[in-house]
Amino acid sequence: MRLLVVGKLNGQLSTAVKMAMSAGAKVSHVETIAAATHALRAGQGADLMMVDYELDIELLIATNEAERIRVPVVACGVGAGAAGAAAAIRAGAKEFIPLPPDAELIAAVLSAVADDNRPMVVRDPAMQAVITMADQIAPSDASILITGESGVGKEVIARHVHQKSRRASKPFISVNCAAIPENLLESELFGHEKGAFTGAVARRIGKFEEANGGTLLLDEISEMDARLQAKLLRAIQEREIDRVGGAKPVHVDIRILATSNRDLAQAVREGTFREDLLYRLNVVNLRIPSLRDRPGDVLALAEFFVRKYAAANGAPERALSAEAKRRLASHRWPGNVRELENAMHRAVLMASGAEIEEDAIRLPDGQPFAAADPHARAAQTASLAAEAASRSYVGQTVAAVEQQLIIDTLEHCLGNRTHAANILGISIRTLRNKLKEYTEAGISVPAPQMGAASAA
Repeated sequence: MRLLVVGKLNGQLSTAVKMAMSAGAKVSHVETIAAATHALRAGQGADLMMVDYELDIELLIATNEAERIRVPVVACGVGAGAAGAAAAIRAGAKEFIPLPPDAELIAAVLSAVADDNRPMVVRDPAMQAVITMADQIAPSDASILITGESGVGKEVIARHVHQKSRRASKPFISVNCAAIPENLLESELFGHEKGAFTGAVARRIGKFEEANGGTLLLDEISEMDARLQAKLLRAIQEREIDRVGGAKPVHVDIRILATSNRDLAQAVREGTFREDLLYRLNVVNLRIPSLRDRPGDVLALAEFFVRKYAAANGAPERALSAEAKRRLASHRWPGNVRELENAMHRAVLMASGAEIEEDAIRLPDGQPFAAADPHARAAQTASLAAEAASRSYVGQTVAAVEQQLIIDTLEHCLGNRTHAANILGISIRTLRNKLKEYTEAGISVPAPQMGAASAA
């Protein structure tokens, strides 16, 4: 996490910064409100600002908002009292940290507000296959298109790929293309020069430059308009961008990840998405299965969220009752992992006994889950079977898992070596060498099928 500290670094604030760094934050520092906005405008990105409560927090947030810079603020200070803390919250701060600092409190607040620490919780074989492929292609610089329904965890996978890549120590920048108005998205991505349009009071570095050296995630890429798609295609091809109102191109070194919950091939046929851009983005496709298609993950995720929200709310950590587990396993989860997370958050708050009972698990409208239907036992059996199958990975060598992945991918591609190599993120020569090893060892290798071009 990137933390920007605003205020004079002396006494207790200096100690708080050291604690934040020990909790894993990458800290930079400025002393004034104006310097904070200047740093963010110039591309010194931040996931969170820790601001001295005696500074004008409301002005800082308003100045940033005027230039569409949105970074959450945590206020801090010595001797603020209840009135000072309340004033900071009214000014727009998300939380208040009293000083002298407490290391556990700082770590908890930074984690809760920034929310960029999202561990992978995977038990189901369907999802483990996705993670195996993600791990294999992560070290490359290939563009990746991550697809799946809303709420399945596409951004979590994107962060996982970044953390496993050679760019892990560099920025991970995410842009939600659907949340930014069309007329502002160009400036958000590529930046602008002073005076480029009304309100452009100074040069602003865009997300491409902010992500330089690291990874840029274009979330919900299908919502980008056709004119901007053309500019994005050039940026990906040339690794150069043009700021709005700029006179010369700017070189950038980034890896592009994109997500979509729509069928982009269908969008190409409808004329709303460029086919050449789809080819550039979809070097490798990671399709995330819906939660109902990975039943082995349901209980593992539910238990993780119970622990997370019990800690966040200072509530006792309770286990799920047997009936609660049955109802979780039988639900269809139309909202996927996001719906499950919200349900577990509510359950933690509503539970009162020694365990989290089924009546504490509610639908978004507050209604209780229906009693387990006749298919619940089958769903639970499938979940348990998925967990057992996932444990079959334990004890296998890396070479054995790699061999299975290559053979499965080749079968999926109807024996097409070129397509399989692209999906696996390896060269065709490496794939040929692997297949030769397998053949010489007596292992059956899928042959190209009729009509499937192959680089044999």
